[in-house]
Amino acid sequence: MSEEQKVVISSARRKTARATCYIFPGKGRVFVNNIPIELIPIEIVRLKVMEPLLLAGNDVRSKIDAKIVTYGGGIMGQADAARMALARALVKFTGSDELKKIYRAYDRTMLAGDPRQTESEKWMRYSARRWRQKSYR
Repeated sequence: MSEEQKVVISSARRKTARATCYIFPGKGRVFVNNIPIELIPIEIVRLKVMEPLLLAGNDVRSKIDAKIVTYGGGIMGQADAARMALARALVKFTGSDELKKIYRAYDRTMLAGDPRQTESEKWMRYSARRWRQKSYR
């Protein structure tokens, strides 16, 4: 029991979605909100979350277990946040600059994120930029 386990925690944000990823040594299991990643019903979401694992390779994937907790935002925002948190955690867990270069060459938002946010609604308007219609006749 005195054997210490290496645990890596990382977090990420996308729009209003937040994700936290916990990585520890294991058999290659990945859970998103306590659901195995293989059982996520929407295929695009499942593939987006699995991208960092597929790029890392089977040798890294088979040695870790990951638990990802997401909340806020929509389904795709949560998927992007989970993907970014998982990629950051894998880089931190392995300590590999090569893996970091692979992620950066494939898609920069895996590590850096996307700063775009929705513009806030202005006073006396329907949305951020849309004014009420005006009739001249």
